[in-house]
Amino acid sequence: MLSTSELTKNFGSVTAVNKVSLEFQPGEMVGIIGRSGAGKSTLLRLMNRLTDPTDGQVTYNDENVTALRGRDRRGWQARCAMIFQQFNLVPRVDVVTNVLFGTLYRQSALVSMLSLFSREDIAKAVEILDRLDIVEHAAKRAEALSGGQQQRVAIARALMQDPQVILADEPIASLDPLNAQIVMQTLRRIYEEDGRMIICNLHTLDTARTYCDRVIGMRNGEVVFDGKSTELTAKVAREIYGAGDEFSEETTSTSIDSLASGGAEQALVSA
Repeated sequence: MLSTSELTKNFGSVTAVNKVSLEFQPGEMVGIIGRSGAGKSTLLRLMNRLTDPTDGQVTYNDENVTALRGRDRRGWQARCAMIFQQFNLVPRVDVVTNVLFGTLYRQSALVSMLSLFSREDIAKAVEILDRLDIVEHAAKRAEALSGGQQQRVAIARALMQDPQVILADEPIASLDPLNAQIVMQTLRRIYEEDGRMIICNLHTLDTARTYCDRVIGMRNGEVVFDGKSTELTAKVAREIYGAGDEFSEETTSTSIDSLASGGAEQALVSA
């Protein structure tokens, strides 16, 4: 179980995350929603140990993650993989090598710099790319791929770590609706087939309802909703976003219904 207890992060006089206490069970797919600046990204970075808390604690299976330092912290970050909005790939390096960078936590700096990866690791990287339906792009530079394809490469890199937890920070925010759907379907399939814990920061209510079983709403650094996705009503959404009756869920939608059939077909070709 992954849990946070009174987790707090201050940036000067600004409190980005305020005394957040949550529990995440193995095999959960959870969506965290809220307006920009609600504290969603900071919360994930605290759980991954990319940033240190001002106060509070992160625990995984009775291990105090907050206390980890050096190699132990890097080991946690291998078990708790992070997927970013901007992909964080090396653009001029080929796809399969970008995936192999998921082994950096257990490779020496020299091996990584010279790309001296084992046959077993290369075979595993190719297998993961095949699973995510992008193996035909393995030899291409990452910069030659579409946004949706690059995000799937980033997911493949995370899987290369064989993590127990995957934290996805706005994984579809930079994508068009069709590619966003493909990426979320990929994450959902990993959750269902592997039983990995997946926690996603999302801006879109329909995405949270469709792909996540549980939804957490954040506002001003605090948790204001925690329940089943089916309980995410328009009234609850207005409370999370601090909006009035004028709030329209369509403003957060990733629905592809409005796409022209020709545009959708073109997007699917490049996805």
